[in-house]
Amino acid sequence: MNAQKNNDITKHRSGATAKARHLRQEETEAEYKLWSELRNRLLNGYKFTRQVPLGPYVADFVCREKSLVIELDGAQHSGSLSDIVRTRWLNQNGYSVLRFWNDEILRERRAVLDTILAVLSGEISARCDAARFSPAGVFANTKEVTRS
Repeated sequence: MNAQKNNDITKHRSGATAKARHLRQEETEAEYKLWSELRNRLLNGYKFTRQVPLGPYVADFVCREKSLVIELDGAQHSGSLSDIVRTRWLNQNGYSVLRFWNDEILRERRAVLDTILAVLSGEISARCDAARFSPAGVFANTKEVTRS
């Protein structure tokens, strides 16, 4: 069922491909650095794509095999209700969502990659409406990330 649901939301809507293409050309430094770690199955063989249209949104990075979305956020996202709504929508459509601050990618990239791998392996879950993962092991809203 999830695979079918995920396939339904990836159907292209008008303008989504052009928007995704534009976002790929205008990537941030953090997106560039994370993409250099995720592309070509470099992260334990997992295939990621970037700037993927999903329903009404364009996700920064997606691992379709594990139904995982990774979002990188700048300061403008601090406390953003639209991010909570977006995460909830993605969760309801079969995707887990990891959110990281841009500066975490730039300063703590190894820890970010370890967190991504922990989610991909099922060691921790990324199913939460309003949580932000932190390489330090704490959600931005102070809930702790628990490892199984």
